[in-house]
Amino acid sequence: MRFKTSVRNIQTFSKLTASLSSLGKVAWVRLDDDIVRFTIIPETGTQVWASLSVESIFEDYTIQSAAPNNTINLELPLPPLHRALKSALNASSASIRLTKKDGIPVLSLTIITNTISSGNSANGFLNNANSDPFGDNVFREENLDANTGRDREAIVTQDIPVRVLTADSVEGIHEPRVREPDAHIMLPSLMQLKAISDRFTKLALSTAPGGTRGGSAASTSKLELAANMHGSLKLSISTDALNISSVWTGLNNPELDPRQAIDDEDPAEHPSAKLKAAGPDAWSTVRIDGRDWGRVLSVGRLGGRVVACFSNEHALILYVYLPSYDNADESVLTVRFSNLRM
Repeated sequence: MRFKTSVRNIQTFSKLTASLSSLGKVAWVRLDDDIVRFTIIPETGTQVWASLSVESIFEDYTIQSAAPNNTINLELPLPPLHRALKSALNASSASIRLTKKDGIPVLSLTIITNTISSGNSANGFLNNANSDPFGDNVFREENLDANTGRDREAIVTQDIPVRVLTADSVEGIHEPRVREPDAHIMLPSLMQLKAISDRFTKLALSTAPGGTRGGSAASTSKLELAANMHGSLKLSISTDALNISSVWTGLNNPELDPRQAIDDEDPAEHPSAKLKAAGPDAWSTVRIDGRDWGRVLSVGRLGGRVVACFSNEHALILYVYLPSYDNADESVLTVRFSNLRM
């Protein structure tokens, strides 16, 4: 089993791991010939399925295993990986390889940076001039480059412990299917949406009986998110003490991918087509935990377009399309809120 690669896009990889770390501390990573997949499935809360083309973050990619497509499955702690990548942001190059240290499998991240070393400074020379008992009559001979800064390479290797998983142990893990969406809409800036969502949640918690303690506070942190098929998105929160909402209009309702259509299905019978025909006052609505939602919106740091798919009172799925790198295939990060209740 072998895995070795250079990190092609350190900044994007670092932003991705930062966003994933806010949603879960451990990820299942599936590597194969073409795709890198990160999956987070907590016992409760948000599921994340990130699928990236190899070319979007790696180059000089080598992978080999006995499994089909040279698949390797890893259980990976995200915070140590993010810290290691963060330290590599100013590196001239970075590479990752799967190896063993003291019998324990690790991902070794090797970072190479160029630093400037200085020789004897002019300041130091002048400070020592008065200590010469012979005054100005004797001169010390030096090499030409003694006072010239020189580039030097600094190499740092950081090891992230991992578990290599058997194919049988992950065979049952797959992205769950949900019913067809009632509404699909392009979201506004996630950072703007996050700022407003966080403010709504804080206001609700501050007005809840007992502050942020107890079950009443948990119930008041539920945000209501709704979309229609006429370019509108509504965010609101309601408690005994307040009722506030914000509405975005003029957003885009993208067309569904024809490849996802069910065979022999009449497009006019699709739930989103029915919602659109019902007019702008027809909404598909879900309720989500405000703090969980705020963490999810941190994926806005990745940039790219985000499409939200609503299944009324059932599920909300975000598709975060990451910017491509040198014409690499478009990568998508899927964030799923499921089994939601009104």
